This record gives sequence, structure tokens and C-alpha cells, in this order.
Amino acid sequence: MITDDVQAAAAAIRDGGLVGIPTETVYGLAADATNGAAVERLYAVKGRPADHPSIVHVATVDDARTWCSVWPEYADLLARRFWPGPLTLILPASERAHPAALGGTGTVALRLPDNALTLQLIETSATGLAAPSANRFGRVSPTTALHVAEDLGRDVDLILDGGRCDIGVESTIVDLTGASPRILRPGAITADMIEEALDTPLSPYLADAPRAPGTHVVHYAPRLPVILIADPADVEDPQSTTLVAPSGTIAPGFHAVVDAGPTPAAYAERLYALLRASDMSGAARIAVLPPEQTGIGVAVLDRLRRAAASA
Repeated sequence: MITDDVQAAAAAIRDGGLVGIPTETVYGLAADATNGAAVERLYAVKGRPADHPSIVHVATVDDARTWCSVWPEYADLLARRFWPGPLTLILPASERAHPAALGGTGTVALRLPDNALTLQLIETSATGLAAPSANRFGRVSPTTALHVAEDLGRDVDLILDGGRCDIGVESTIVDLTGASPRILRPGAITADMIEEALDTPLSPYLADAPRAPGTHVVHYAPRLPVILIADPADVEDPQSTTLVAPSGTIAPGFHAVVDAGPTPAAYAERLYALLRASDMSGAARIAVLPPEQTGIGVAVLDRLRRAAASA
């Protein structure tokens, strides 16, 4: 049954509006990916550079095929294994998406999200949704509907409240336009999982990867400066520093110590909410001790490095 909220959101999308949407990763700010004026408004609201592509969210694999001009066997294998889920595929674009959603790349980033509300919205809207994260460009991504409202206010026409996001960091992005698959952004779907599904090695990760959503050097940043640390004892002036660290970290003398959870998955799920809370802690800066570099911990470190890039 399609709820009144979904019907209202679909009407807003069809009218060229902007809708905050829940996914399993983070909340997105959605517009009709075929409507140039709507996508341009989305970019203006976010302050997103025009050459930074957006992910197009679809409801079925068959629909995904219509947004690209080539659908290779690798895409089929990954879609069958990981969709719906936190995986984005970069493919040559068809003419269906408005060029504004592609950031001038000639490729399209496609994802089938694992969220019932948003899948209903896509189906009811009868279009793909260009949906980067629902926050001002470069800032901390939202993982609750309240975060979206706090960040965007009246600039968003409607917010679908799907509760707190389960995963907490953005999708893995895999480029399928080259000779062999390449990860452009790490996420919950790890390199090992992708190589197992494809039975082939990935091309090496590129620090200067092709333009892809969420790969700007400075990204995911709170307002306070962020520093990455290997040991809390190395932090100068801890009294003015809020520390974000895995559970059980011994760190006396800090302005505040924020528990990021006992596992990399818990750290990822809490990450953006903790950065937002740390912004309000009254400290002068935020120090972050990353989780173990296993599984989604690799994605957490990627986000933290980008958050700290402007410090």
C-alpha cells in the first residue's frame, strides 16, 4: 500500500520539487533525474559544483539498464549479488538522464537502494531520482530526517522520514567503464566482496579517480576542524578537543570523549551523528581515532580523511 506521504513526495518530484529520502546509507536530496530545472535547483540548494555528478536511484535492475548505453556482464553480476543495497555502479550513460545530473562526465552512477519507502517513491514517481546526500555540499551527511531539516530547512519541499539509516556511510562506488572494475569510493560492500562476486581482481584504487559522487578532496566535514590521530596521547591541548574514538579508548584530559562503538560497523553507523554532536560540544576542534581497517572500517577512514582535509 502506497502511503499518503509517498504519494505527496511523488507529486513533488513530478512537479520538479526536492524531496529528502531515506536510504540504508544516508539520506538523499532527490529530484527527477530527467528534469534539468529540478536538478539545477538541487545543485543550487546544496551548493554542489556543476561538474560533480549525482547518483541516479532506481527501483529495478530492468530500469537501471535504461539509464545506461552499455550493460556489461560485470554489472549484471554485481546487481544480482548486491542490489538492493549500498553499491553504486558507474556506466556509460544513455540519453535518459538530463546532462545536469551527470556532471559532464558522460557516465551515469546507478544505485538500487535498500529502503522500502524510497523504492515506493521511485516506482510511484515513474522516474529515476538524482539524489546526492541531503546536506550542504562538503558538510556532514545526514542519517536522520531531523538532520535533513536542520541542514536544508525550507529549501527542501518534503522529507520522507524512514528513521535512522542502518549503515551510516555512503555506498561503495565501482567504475565499470574501464578495462577492469575499479573502486572509486569505499563503502560497506568491500573490495574482497566485489572480487569474489566477479571472480576477477579489481584495478588499483586511484587517489585522483575520475569524477564520482562524494570523492571531492574536502567532504563530509563538520564546522570544527578535524584531526586524524593514531594515539590520543599525541593530541596537543586535549582540554579544548573533543575526541571521537572506539569503545574502551582510555583518554583522560579531553574536553569530551565520544564513544564511536566497539566495531567498525558500529563506528560507521554512528559516525555522522557523532561528528554533528561534536560540532556542538563547545570544543575548539575534533580529534578522531579511526576504527580497525577491516570491512567498512576502510570506508570510515576514507570519510574521516576527507573531513580532515581542510583542517
